[in-house]
Amino acid sequence: MATNIEIKARIHDFKKMLDVARELSDLPEEIIIQEDTFFHIKNGRLKLRIFSNDSGELIHYARQDTQKSKRSDYLIYPTSTPSKLKEVLSNALGIKVVVKKERRLFVKAQTRIHLDKVEGLGNFIEFEVVINKEKEIPEAYQTIEELEEIFGIKENQLITVAYADLILDKYSQSK
Repeated sequence: MATNIEIKARIHDFKKMLDVARELSDLPEEIIIQEDTFFHIKNGRLKLRIFSNDSGELIHYARQDTQKSKRSDYLIYPTSTPSKLKEVLSNALGIKVVVKKERRLFVKAQTRIHLDKVEGLGNFIEFEVVINKEKEIPEAYQTIEELEEIFGIKENQLITVAYADLILDKYSQSK
């Protein structure tokens, strides 16, 4: 099982965040269009991330819904037939919610910086520090704090839950 330490925040000045991310990144920015279909399960979250007709990933993950940096343990299974897998999982488990987003990916050492435009929700930033060994966990929390400072992220911007939960909340409030 893979592990990362992550944090997510709502942002208002997308261009400013984009400029900071471009300045920090070790690699050129990558723009990724993603459709995440979440399924009903008892433990953790299960989503099928579709990139294209022949590229996707089935991701199971578990993490606490806390406002501060949090540990996420996950498994990823790549697929070249995401539509067929979606059909199978939809029939077996039922679809909980679908999240569509444009993600701009930046990489700084072991950290992935995501600037996301999420359909129906707005703009967000996410930091994920990939953990290779348990002893790296304290450093990962420190990296997240440093990035919060660099990007000017305030506590009231932090998001405790997944985009899927925000969409479900928004949908339930509109009823």
